[in-house]
Amino acid sequence: MTTTAPSAAIGTPLPRIALVGVHGFGAHHLVNLDRLQAQGALDLVAVADPNPPEAGRLAGSVAVFNNLEELLAAGTAPDVVIIATPIQTHAALGLAALAAGADVYLEKPTAASMAQFHELRQAAEAAGKAVQIGFQSLGSLALPALAALMADGGLGTIRGYSATGTWVRDKAYYQRSRWAGKRTINGVDVVDGVTTNPLAHAVATALHIAGIRSANAIETVETDLYRAHDIEGDDTSAVRITPKEGPAVVSALTVCAADQTEPFVTVHGTAGTAVFHYTQDILDITTESGTTSESYARTDLLENLLTHRADGTPLLSSLENSGAFMSVLEAVRTADDPHRIAPEHIEWVGEGTAAHPVVADIGAWITRATAAQATFSELGAPWARPAGATDTIEVSGTEVAREVSGRRIAPTLSPRPYLHPVSTMGGTVVTDAMPLDHVWHLGAGVALQDVNGVNFWGGRTYRREEAGYVWRPDHGRIERISSVDNGASRTERLAWFGPDGAELLQEERSWSWEQADGGAWTLRLSFTLAPAGSEPVSLGSPGSNGREAGGYGGFFWRLPEAANINVRTPLASGEDAVHGSTAPWLAWSADFAGRPATLVFTAPPEANDPWFVRASGYPGVGSSLAWDAPVVLAPGESLTRSLTVTIADGLATDEQIKNWTTRA
Repeated sequence: MTTTAPSAAIGTPLPRIALVGVHGFGAHHLVNLDRLQAQGALDLVAVADPNPPEAGRLAGSVAVFNNLEELLAAGTAPDVVIIATPIQTHAALGLAALAAGADVYLEKPTAASMAQFHELRQAAEAAGKAVQIGFQSLGSLALPALAALMADGGLGTIRGYSATGTWVRDKAYYQRSRWAGKRTINGVDVVDGVTTNPLAHAVATALHIAGIRSANAIETVETDLYRAHDIEGDDTSAVRITPKEGPAVVSALTVCAADQTEPFVTVHGTAGTAVFHYTQDILDITTESGTTSESYARTDLLENLLTHRADGTPLLSSLENSGAFMSVLEAVRTADDPHRIAPEHIEWVGEGTAAHPVVADIGAWITRATAAQATFSELGAPWARPAGATDTIEVSGTEVAREVSGRRIAPTLSPRPYLHPVSTMGGTVVTDAMPLDHVWHLGAGVALQDVNGVNFWGGRTYRREEAGYVWRPDHGRIERISSVDNGASRTERLAWFGPDGAELLQEERSWSWEQADGGAWTLRLSFTLAPAGSEPVSLGSPGSNGREAGGYGGFFWRLPEAANINVRTPLASGEDAVHGSTAPWLAWSADFAGRPATLVFTAPPEANDPWFVRASGYPGVGSSLAWDAPVVLAPGESLTRSLTVTIADGLATDEQIKNWTTRA
């Protein structure tokens, strides 16, 4: 739905409009120009395209040219030039139109490089002319309504923003022109990819909602680019934009989905979420009181440009405010070539040029990426690049684990180092990171939910006085300060910082690893915690804060989705019996993605800590150092816990478990 443009005042000359590019999205502009001309809002005087419209499509008064240069040379003197041409031509054509004294409506993306963007901006400023960028979604009246809701605190504190897009594009789509899917042509930047062209609106709209307008507002742009089609550009990508102030924006986009769905932008708040379906101008708001859905009208961007010319009404999608999106495009342009997704992770649907690739479980991975504000690589998607590791662990020449710094993790997940993926010698992955059910679960590592009131676990915090979990601005972070490798072991020093930057705990952590009997391998972890300052430090958990049997914290191992789970100790079997019990070891056997594996956890000798076990809700194992009461460390005191995990292919026998735990 669009607003209606007012007719020009009697005696006022109609704005003279020229359209460059009449096919592709240019055809939509022609239809819109027909509408506005019928309303008496403008006069279409010329079009330019080497392939002109069919005979009779235009009024006889409309001049037709081969290109913009010929159009301008003919003295048509347009007031506004609309440019709907290939990406690599945007800058040159925009500069020519500005030099001729015209205002410009320039289709997205603004240009093919940040350098071109700056050139356009300088030219527009020098000419004193307006440039509107064709992000049509920014004309939606849902946006000011959403901005007002956020300003009033209707969604609580904003935790992050995400853009989701699952489209389908076939081979014909990338064969429609010589620039389609190209990063460059003969050394000229094109940058045609899912992030910068077909689903660019998702990114631009998310940035707008987040209040990120200029390139100067952005701290970093991290790209994770992939391709399933036989193209140069990205067709499946995750991009994380971290501003200098405020939460990040993460886009997870593909044109290789099983089915095409409407894209949307989500605002994640502590008191609710807002989902903006930007192609439909529908805004869904979900809070504790329920979900509401409302449709909004949209202001046409050409009408907005004409109104701006008439009375100075601000542009809804100005050249200046496209700087943030251009930072994303520049990051994509300068990134390594998109990673080719291996054929075993792609299913081709259809025949001939109508065939399109479907990336395995792409919808689920996109959902996980937006929920966790993470990239596909960080999540460990099987078709993604291996995540960047701080260190790796090898046993008998086989990599079996990677240590990740966790520095780039969303603040509400309590950033910290962790191991992921961890695998058996046969390659079965036995950890998960940022799963959809608990995005703050991070592989294998050490975390606590309550250290003097600071949450180093991530997610909502459990407090006795609130009788439940709530989002609080209490998340800390754990940083690795130093590390020393000693062949088959590693010693690390870590610091635990509160949200105010104050150091609460100092930690000494050591890992060691070796081959074990029966084709297994053994991982040993020892960590020592001590107060960083001159005040006591309380180590607690939801259990110590009143949640019955919820004493997780300390060592925790998040397992991936599993079937046929068998969890047991020497004294008990099954989740209910083992959870909260104490025993010298705990064994977990299951099928992981159809491959059987066993993990045997040996309890710390320093204390009789209960086992924390989850199997039916989600798979995880921990050793709880503050099960139902906090542990208070005075200055000069410390706490040490040492655990051993044996990781094996197959379903281990009792005899094997006995051998492994005896040697642990």
